[in-house]
Amino acid sequence: MESGLKNYLVVTLSYWGFTITDGAIRMLVVLYFHLLGYSPFEVAMLFLFYELFGVITNLLGGWLGARIGLNITMHIGMGMQIIALLMLTVPDAWLSVAYVMFAQALSGIAKDLNKMSAKASVKTFLPEHTESRLFKWIAILTGSKNSLKGAGFFIGAVLLEVADFRGALFILSGFLFVIFILSVVLLPGKLGKSKSKPKFSQVFSKSSYINWLSAARFFLFGARDIWFVVGLPVFLYSVLGWSFSQVGSFFALWIIGYGLVQASAPSLISRSHHGKGPDGRTAQIWAYILFLVVITLAILMQQNFDTTIVLIAGLTAFGVIFAINSAVHSYLIVARSDHDKVSMNVGFYYMANAGGRLTGTVLSGLIYQSYGLAGCLWWSAGFVLLAALLSHKLSRGTEVLPE
Repeated sequence: MESGLKNYLVVTLSYWGFTITDGAIRMLVVLYFHLLGYSPFEVAMLFLFYELFGVITNLLGGWLGARIGLNITMHIGMGMQIIALLMLTVPDAWLSVAYVMFAQALSGIAKDLNKMSAKASVKTFLPEHTESRLFKWIAILTGSKNSLKGAGFFIGAVLLEVADFRGALFILSGFLFVIFILSVVLLPGKLGKSKSKPKFSQVFSKSSYINWLSAARFFLFGARDIWFVVGLPVFLYSVLGWSFSQVGSFFALWIIGYGLVQASAPSLISRSHHGKGPDGRTAQIWAYILFLVVITLAILMQQNFDTTIVLIAGLTAFGVIFAINSAVHSYLIVARSDHDKVSMNVGFYYMANAGGRLTGTVLSGLIYQSYGLAGCLWWSAGFVLLAALLSHKLSRGTEVLPE
């Protein structure tokens, strides 16, 4: 158990370091390229390969992690992120849409290799039949990661002002390189490596429970990114007249709060489960609550209320409920997976997660450009409703199905 805790802390530290750079580069690219005159849809397109290759990476990453070890896939991801950061330090004349999309593709592959490896490895640190502890460790890892991603948004915005675009990228790549070296030295070899050599055909889950959970995850994260990726930061900067630092601070506080709620999810909902982990019914209930929040926010945005107050209050409520939804999903995918197949199932599940983000990213720029932020919120509500409806399937069974 002591070695398991030590490995968990090393993985968490590595995940934290990577996440700070991931949040920072996202904010840097959105704000800098908007400043260069890119339209909202063009900014969204810069992230197209980031999300598209995330889908592919999650599908293949779980299979790769099972074959070569989760520590190796995590380190590959960190190395690719360093390269992606340095690629963007070239002169502005080189920063064509195609070039930036390629750099973002590397970053997307890196991010999902890192995330899949970190979350799947947690189950290998614990013995079987420790559901409440597993829920707590997964929630802390995921919640703390999201809080630090919020810090990354703030750091990216501030570095853009004080160190300019390229200076910020050099600082971030150097920071991640230090974390990379520490992780290589401290983590054991063959972490999460499967006892058998899984076939490539096994990357697609044969468990109906995993498939329904993955489908719900697709629409849950699509619902967030429809307004979050392009619509909201451009709205705050262009319509409300916020500075880069103000935009970055808002996103930082929102994601930090979201991460804190996510990390606290076991305490918030444990009483209703008598010390056990949540089940499919939990995911269903919280998805419907989130739907009501988004519908209310969309309606208020079209009324004659103070826009700033409505956005801050509404998105605070959205963040709290969304965090609990996400924490429940993150627990269920690990808890309902066999120890030897956890990386495969987590990879498949996060493929759906990346697919939802890809869809939400493209729609964020397209819908915002055509219908504004209120339009983004209405589409978000539709996606949340679909996630809630799909969650009905999760309440019909909670067993781990053999694959």
